[in-house]
Amino acid sequence: MPSLSRLASLLFLLLLISPIKSIGQELDFTVSINADVVQTTERGIFDEMRTAFQRFLNDTKWSDDRFRNTEKIKGNLLLTIQDQPSIGRFTANAQIQLIRPIYGTSYETVLLNFADRDWDFQFTTSQPLQFNENNFSSNITSLLAYYAYIALGLDYDSFSPLGGTQFYDKALLIVNNAQNSGSTGWGQFQNRRNRYWLIENLRINNQYEPIRRAIYKYHLRALDKFQRTPDDSRAIILESLKEIQNVNRILPNSILIIAFLDAKNDEIINLFSKGQMDVRRNVYNELLKLDPTRRSKYQKIVQN
Repeated sequence: MPSLSRLASLLFLLLLISPIKSIGQELDFTVSINADVVQTTERGIFDEMRTAFQRFLNDTKWSDDRFRNTEKIKGNLLLTIQDQPSIGRFTANAQIQLIRPIYGTSYETVLLNFADRDWDFQFTTSQPLQFNENNFSSNITSLLAYYAYIALGLDYDSFSPLGGTQFYDKALLIVNNAQNSGSTGWGQFQNRRNRYWLIENLRINNQYEPIRRAIYKYHLRALDKFQRTPDDSRAIILESLKEIQNVNRILPNSILIIAFLDAKNDEIINLFSKGQMDVRRNVYNELLKLDPTRRSKYQKIVQN
């Protein structure tokens, strides 16, 4: 019979070599690829692409923090391939959705719902996806890593004031490294709804910091407590919208405000379908200042 010390040693060795299923990487992304418009007989490459992109996002360790499976940041990457100009080269539109659970409920809220129409990348069968945050190696790994860090930054911002700064710094480094690559979507003087301007709002320009603080208040102080204190939570959301409007007054039509309302407009309508009418009217008025194109939708807030 093995000695107790031998058993202890064996147990310790097993703990070292066995995967700890409760602790792992930070992301839990689902990647979907629509390539219906691409005329090619090599359809299998799109399945391989989906698997490779999903593994790259979910299997890479993006931070030094330890995440349990239940704490992983959920996301969806919806990639629509527009063209295959040459073998192994693709242009695409991407929709990036980031999802956050709400404390003590089964409800999940959308942190980001962002359309990126400037994906231009190379991918071939059996291509390894290698990434070095200090250097530009390929556009596809830079694209995927950029949104991985944006996901972490927004998630951390929603749990503590300005909590995502370290991850935005990494996303900014990717942008800086990619600007000389010739690929679209990274440049300051290109489309003002691109990756450069998203990180400019989140990290470079400190005039947007009140929006990041409002994201924290909206999620941790309001949504996470909504079931217990709905009226107080609605008041905090109204306060958050006013803080965002203060920024919007100075910097109108910014990508961060547009992205926030693209993610939150339906949710805000649902949250304020009940409650004190004076608060609902105030929310309605703030939303009209921030997002007048959705006036007809927001009218539901004050209709009953």
